[in-house]
Amino acid sequence: MRTYLVVIDESDEAQIALRFAARRAVKTGGEVEILALIPKPDFVQWGGVMATIEDEARQRAEALVAAAAGTLIAEAGLKPRITVREGDGPRIIRDLIAENPDIAALVLGAKADGPPGPLVSHFAGDMAALPVPLMIIPGSLDRDAIDRLS
Repeated sequence: MRTYLVVIDESDEAQIALRFAARRAVKTGGEVEILALIPKPDFVQWGGVMATIEDEARQRAEALVAAAAGTLIAEAGLKPRITVREGDGPRIIRDLIAENPDIAALVLGAKADGPPGPLVSHFAGDMAALPVPLMIIPGSLDRDAIDRLS
C-alpha cells in the first residue's frame, strides 16, 4: 500500500506536510507514516543526567507524534503508523525507506520564509540518493490551497 512518510516536529511546516500527506493518502487509498526524530544529545559526563535528557526528549517526541496522529484520525479518518527514532535524521530516513518498500514518497514542509530547514536542504541537495520522490510542501500554503493541491 502506498505510504507517505512525514517527519514531524513542532514547526508549522511539519503540520503543513502532514496535512498534505494525509490528503494524498485519502485520495490515493494510501497510508501515512509519521516519523519523530530525537537528536542524539551531546555527551554528558554523568550517566543519570544523560538518561534524563534522553528520556525527556523521547517523551516530547512521543507526545508530538500522538498529537499528530490524533489530528489525522480526526480530520482524515487515517490511523497512521508511528515511528520514533534517535540519531542522525537523514540516515534514519534512508534506513526507514529501505526497511519499508511501501513508502512511496518523503513529504517535507518548507518554511514560509527564510532558508530551508536541515532536512529539506539535505534531501533537496542530494535527491539522487533517495529511492522515492521527495515532496516539498511550501510553508506559505493555507489549508484550502493544500487541500486543492493534494
